[in-house]
Amino acid sequence: MPPRRNPLNLNALQLKTLTLLQALARLPAHARAVDGGAVIVSNLPDPHGDHFHIGEAVVLTRDATGLANPAAWAALERKGLIRSNFPLAAVLTPEGLAYDTGLADTILHHSGH
Repeated sequence: MPPRRNPLNLNALQLKTLTLLQALARLPAHARAVDGGAVIVSNLPDPHGDHFHIGEAVVLTRDATGLANPAAWAALERKGLIRSNFPLAAVLTPEGLAYDTGLADTILHHSGH
């Protein structure tokens, strides 16, 4: 049997928030490694208009409401995917870094050029 998609039953807001934190964790301007394979993400991007940028990707503001939602961060922390220092930073645990949200191609829009 293949592994179950979304085994922690994250809701849509939690999945989107985790996807964005994972993307930020890959960028030196927003992330640094900490003990035990975790990554601290800080310097969260500010939206301008209806979007913002994560590296080369464009993210619609409507897909990023969880970055400013303490309940989304609390749920991710409760499930062991992050350690929250809301709203300043999140430490993504190894489990949080590895969790397959299935949304990166949907909410991280990349240019064709």
